[in-house]
Amino acid sequence: MVTINPDLILRKRKQNSIKRKSEFSGIGIHTGKQVTLRFCPAEPNTGIVFKRIDLDGAPTIPAKLENVCDTTRSTTIGAHGVFVHTVEHVLAAVRAYEIDNLIIEVSDKEPPIGNGSSDIFVDMIERSEVVSQGGEVPIIALKKPVFWAHGDTHLALLPYEGFRISYTLHYPDAKALQHQFYSVLLTPETFKNEISPCRTFSKYEEVEYLLDRGLIKGGSLANTLIIKDDVVFSREGLFFPDEMARHKILDMIGDLSLIGFSLQAHLIGCRTGHRANYEFAKELLNSLKSEITP
Repeated sequence: MVTINPDLILRKRKQNSIKRKSEFSGIGIHTGKQVTLRFCPAEPNTGIVFKRIDLDGAPTIPAKLENVCDTTRSTTIGAHGVFVHTVEHVLAAVRAYEIDNLIIEVSDKEPPIGNGSSDIFVDMIERSEVVSQGGEVPIIALKKPVFWAHGDTHLALLPYEGFRISYTLHYPDAKALQHQFYSVLLTPETFKNEISPCRTFSKYEEVEYLLDRGLIKGGSLANTLIIKDDVVFSREGLFFPDEMARHKILDMIGDLSLIGFSLQAHLIGCRTGHRANYEFAKELLNSLKSEITP
C-alpha cells in the first residue's frame, strides 16, 4: 500500500466506481487480435484491477506502479507471470473521471486501440455512469517541487491549486513535430473535449523498426498518426493542430495514475515517454513516503 506524509493530505473525497457494466470490442494495436474490454463495478477499496478473462482462473493485475514491467512504446503491467500491455489510454480516462474502484475485464493481453485515442473509454465510462461510494481517497497537495531529468527529457511537479498538466513536444528531425506545446487544467470535461480525442502517433521511420519487433500488428491510419518530415498521414486528418502534444498529455495522465491517488499540482513534461513517466512516478512516490498509511 502507498504510504504518504499525512501533512500533504489537502483533503479527502469519496471513492468512486461505476453504476453498470459497459464493454467495447476491437483490435489490439500491437497484437492485431480482436479483443473485448469490459468495465465492471467494484467495491470500495478495490482499486483499479485488470482481469484476464481469457486465461484459466481469470487472473488479476492491480493497476499499480509496482506492477509496471515494461515501458517500450507503451506501458505494460504484470503480476505472477500474467501481463496486460498498452494500459495507458484506458487508465487516462479512468483517472480523468476520478474512478477509484473498477474491474477491467479484458479478453486478450492488451485493450482494444479504438482510433488510437481514449474516446472509446470515455464513452464506456459515461454509459456506465460514475457513482460515489463509501470510503475516501486522499488528495495530495505538494509543498515543494519534485524534479526528474535524463538528457533532454524533463519532468517536474509543482505546487498548484487544481491539477494542471503542461507538455512541450520537440522532435528536431521531423518538421511537423519540431515544437508543440499544450496545457490543460484537468477535469472530466476538459479531458473529454481537449485530450481524449487525441490519437497516438509514430514517425514514419519508426514503423519498420516496430514491425520487425512484432509490434503494431493492428496499427493503421485508422488508429495512428504517421509523421514524415512535415507531412501527417491520417485517415481523418488532424483533430487539433497540436494533437501530438495533447496525446502526450493523455499518456502522462495514464502512466501517472499508477501512483494510486489524486494530486493537486502542476505536472510539466518536456520530451517525455513512458519510461520517463514511470521513473518520475517512482521519484514522486519516494518524495511522499511516510510511515503513516492513509
